[in-house]
Amino acid sequence: MTRERFYNHLASTLTEIHRDGLWKDERLIVGPQGGDVVVAAGGEHRQVLNLCANNYLGLADHPAVIAAAREAMDIYGFGMASVRFICGTLDLHRAVEAQLADWLGVADTILFAACFDANGAVFEPLLGERDAIVSASLNHASIIDGIRLCKAARYRFTTGDLDDLEGKVVQAIADGAETVLIATDGVFSMDGVTADLPGICEIADRHDTLLMVDDCHATGFLGPEGRGTPALHGVADRVDILTSTLGKALGGGMGGFVAARQEIVDLLRQRARPYLFSNAVAPPMLAGASKAIDLARLGDELRERIAVNATHFREAMASAGFELMGAGHPIIPVLLGDAALAGEFADRLLERDIYVTAFSFPVVPLESARIRTQMSAAHTTDQLDRAIEAFVDVGSELGVIS
Repeated sequence: MTRERFYNHLASTLTEIHRDGLWKDERLIVGPQGGDVVVAAGGEHRQVLNLCANNYLGLADHPAVIAAAREAMDIYGFGMASVRFICGTLDLHRAVEAQLADWLGVADTILFAACFDANGAVFEPLLGERDAIVSASLNHASIIDGIRLCKAARYRFTTGDLDDLEGKVVQAIADGAETVLIATDGVFSMDGVTADLPGICEIADRHDTLLMVDDCHATGFLGPEGRGTPALHGVADRVDILTSTLGKALGGGMGGFVAARQEIVDLLRQRARPYLFSNAVAPPMLAGASKAIDLARLGDELRERIAVNATHFREAMASAGFELMGAGHPIIPVLLGDAALAGEFADRLLERDIYVTAFSFPVVPLESARIRTQMSAAHTTDQLDRAIEAFVDVGSELGVIS
């Protein structure tokens, strides 16, 4: 393909994305993240209700988190300008890693620039061509990409189907795998569904496999002290590797981590490429996240608020006739099917000062476009009622509900 044909191909692909209603616009926010945000739209700044952030505990604009980040920047500067093993490790890095380990009940943790990097790093150093990974079909893209970087054999089981999982584990063992690792999201973020970790752990025990859980959409607000889905289900001791993020409930900044036994963390420090070749997490991000962890551990009132908000919103939307996905989680997807319809729905909600995002292929499967709403402890009941009213109005206009 010539250079000119290459660019013509890109232009054709972009036109096709537009035509199929799959184009993803980015709206400009001109203030802090919160239950409300100010967006630049139509040549003006408008305050809108935000129903699509990962700001589960409402800590992204918490004064104590902001103050901690500001103080750290005064003490440590803006950034490290280095990877960890050269001259990029602060006492603050190790303090946050120890804080996370103590909270989650593991030997140690290792920080990455994002959980995408953590999932991209974790498989290749630990598993080789004689091993196998059995991965849930709805796992996050970062797990899928991380597995692709590894030489282990790959098996895929249908999310939620424990018989299929066990069959794939048995097949991997029969095919000669020396070590088998089951990989799953703790919460499948596009569907708002929590993994059946007790059932998965039973299979892992029966066949003596390792278990890895990505808990990004649970850390901080599910389970006792917000310790996530393994703690929620009482199986934290059985999970070999837990990955998660500082960029959602824990202040919404930057950074991800792997929590595991010491041998795993030590080998990742020596061999994980995203750790060895990426800048260290910046001091303000570390200090802000550390304060957010403290607030999360003591945040039972915030967790109760999220649960109340989720129940209220889900029950009202279901009563109005919307088809909802998930259960028992602050992620409440509104299934619409058609990508263009989902995009139009989101645009009309914004006209009513409700900020949501339409999700379509390739983020979700074809013909399963949706609006993924996310509850936060920052939302009030009155705000949610206003959002429900707007959903009902738009749903009636577009023929989604009658």
